[in-house]
Amino acid sequence: MKTILITGATSGFGKAIATLFASNGWKIIITGRREERLLNLQEALRKKYGVEVLALNFDIRNRDLTLNELSNLPKEFANVDVLVNNAGLALGLSSIDEGDVDEWEQMIDTNVKGMLYAIRAIAPGMRARKSGHIINIGSTAGKEAYKNGNVYCATKHAVEAITKGTRADLLPYNVKVTSVCPGMAETEFSEVRFSGDTNRAKQVYQGFEPLRPEDIAEVVYFAATRPAHVCLNDVILTPTAQANSFYTERNN
Repeated sequence: MKTILITGATSGFGKAIATLFASNGWKIIITGRREERLLNLQEALRKKYGVEVLALNFDIRNRDLTLNELSNLPKEFANVDVLVNNAGLALGLSSIDEGDVDEWEQMIDTNVKGMLYAIRAIAPGMRARKSGHIINIGSTAGKEAYKNGNVYCATKHAVEAITKGTRADLLPYNVKVTSVCPGMAETEFSEVRFSGDTNRAKQVYQGFEPLRPEDIAEVVYFAATRPAHVCLNDVILTPTAQANSFYTERNN
């Protein structure tokens, strides 16, 4: 039975990924800041799918805690076959000269440094076993920068570069590395970006059908279950109504 570790699993993509893999009999490790949600998901997956689920409650921005938790997994979960670096967020939508420095710090610490901590903790085991798969959740924002996206786009460009570098570094050890880059997907993403303003968040997805978390989960599952000789390096998926970060066709 294979094991998958998913960061940021309490909602959105992470929760959908955990659910899909559990439904296919994988052992699941889920991490997240929101303990109640994390434990509820753990119980739900155990009860519905009868799989082993380990819940680790910590903030991935905390270097020492993240490295300690992920480097000292229980024996039955220690051999991680797939690491999904999903934890991430966008905050604000301001011009660079008006940006909130605290929000910049949080995005960089979560989207970039948190991902690096997880890779640093898990990759040595994959290297030693000469087997494994690291899947980083990027974004179309990592392909092109858009107005007022500045620092968020920068973090996702960093994900792109780190993914490519990791693939090159681990190539001699038979470790696959994949980037999955969604476009507009209706999750808590915009609600978080706009500090809980649900009305403004809903407007982002009006006039077209956005991606769902399950769409991203299906792509991650497909990537993780290819034959040993096949690695999907880079996957971009958008709603049919979205061409890229700049062009979206809306009905209203």
